[in-house]
Amino acid sequence: MPQLHQFDPTVDAVVSRMRALDAALPERDGIAVFNRVYLAVTEAVDRRIDAGRFPDARAAITLDVRFAERYLAAVDMVSDGRRPPACWRPLFQFRRHPGVRPLQFALAGINAHIGHDLALAVVDSCRTLRCEPADLEDEFDRVGDLLVSLEERIREELMPGPDLLQVADPLTHLLGAWSLERAREATWTAARALWALRRLPDVAEEFTERLDTAVGFAGRMLLTPLPD
Repeated sequence: MPQLHQFDPTVDAVVSRMRALDAALPERDGIAVFNRVYLAVTEAVDRRIDAGRFPDARAAITLDVRFAERYLAAVDMVSDGRRPPACWRPLFQFRRHPGVRPLQFALAGINAHIGHDLALAVVDSCRTLRCEPADLEDEFDRVGDLLVSLEERIREELMPGPDLLQVADPLTHLLGAWSLERAREATWTAARALWALRRLPDVAEEFTERLDTAVGFAGRMLLTPLPD
């Protein structure tokens, strides 16, 4: 399990880092495409926290920041010449591939971050707050609902128009095989399992590695280069 860098534990600090990445990366870069999506999610969560939409603001902030740390740690690992977790490797490998469409980049990043990072972020948050996963379920669900609504918007904005997207288009079949809702359900199960395994570090590490590998495999499928 990668060690997290010591980030400023505030949502504003996370937003600042993502905005800096957005300014530095080429627009078509796969990481840039995902970063824009994730920045929009984080800004929306921040607004909802400020508006009092989360009953436990401290828990929401902790989960949001611990979640973001996982993605930012992967970016830092690649910048330092190290290998990121397996779930992120396909996106970094194919980030400049001309045959991969922007929607694929966005969903592959969401797959890595939801399928792997969010489960670990729940455990990180439970350790920080000294609570149980059940105590974070409301915050988990609220963030998840926001992600689902955002995914719908992403598909609308990045999906080719009706004149380009035919029933036989490979993108239609590729994206139909992945569901954020199913990924979110699996992540909550994985988080609870990891928390239950916390006193069995060897088993927990093996479970985490297998989760990482499985999510990475799904990401590789999402990034299958497609013909124009």
